[in-house]
Amino acid sequence: MNKLVSLHNENSYGISYQMFYPDKYEDNPLIVFLHGAGERGTDISHVDRWALPRLLKSGLKIPAVILCPQCPVEYTWDNIVKELKALIDEVVEKFQIKKDRILITGASMGGFGTWSMGINYPTFFAGIAPVAGGGMSWRASNLISTPVYAVHGEKDGTVPVIYSQLMVDGVKACGGKVEFISLAGMDHGDGIEYAYEHTQLIEWLLKQRRKDFSAVAEACSEYF
Repeated sequence: MNKLVSLHNENSYGISYQMFYPDKYEDNPLIVFLHGAGERGTDISHVDRWALPRLLKSGLKIPAVILCPQCPVEYTWDNIVKELKALIDEVVEKFQIKKDRILITGASMGGFGTWSMGINYPTFFAGIAPVAGGGMSWRASNLISTPVYAVHGEKDGTVPVIYSQLMVDGVKACGGKVEFISLAGMDHGDGIEYAYEHTQLIEWLLKQRRKDFSAVAEACSEYF
C-alpha cells in the first residue's frame, strides 16, 4: 500500500491535501487527483470517498507519488488554478519529481479542473485524464502538445457527455492527441468509478512523458 500522509492547511495557499507515495519514490511520476464538488471543505477524509483516493485507501498500489488536494468550500478548482499550481510545484520540488512526469486527473468538478489546469499550463503536464468533466472548448488548442485521455458516462445526467465531447472535438480539431471513452449506459457516479477501476486510465497516465516543452500560444492570441 502507498504511504498516506494528510496535511491540513500546512501551506500558504490554504489547501489541505492527502499524499500517497511508495517507500521508494525516486524516479516515480507525480499524479495529481482533483475531487468533485461534494468533497470540498475542511474534512480531509471526504477526499477519499470516491475514485482514485478511495482505491488507494483500499490498498491499490500505484508506482507514483499521488497528490490529492482538497478544494475550499467557497471555490471550485477553476477559481484557484494559481494556488493549485503553486502547491503542485511545492510537491514536485519536495519529492524531486522529474519535469517530464507530472500528470493530472480528476472527476466531475475535478474533471473540469483537469481540463482547466491543462489549458492554463499547456507545457507543464505530461498528460491529462479528465473524467465526467468539460471546459472552454474554444481554448482546446492550448492542449495541442498535451496528450488527453478523457472518460465520460454516456447517460450522465449531472454533467452531460456533450461537455467532454466538445472538449475532445476541440483538441482533435487543432491536431492534438486525444483518446475518448464514452461509457455506454453509465450515469455520473457509475461512470466515474468505472473509469478508475476498469479502463486503462491509470496505466495510460503512468506511461506518459512530456517531450515537447516549447511554448504554446494562448487561444485567440492573434487578437491580442
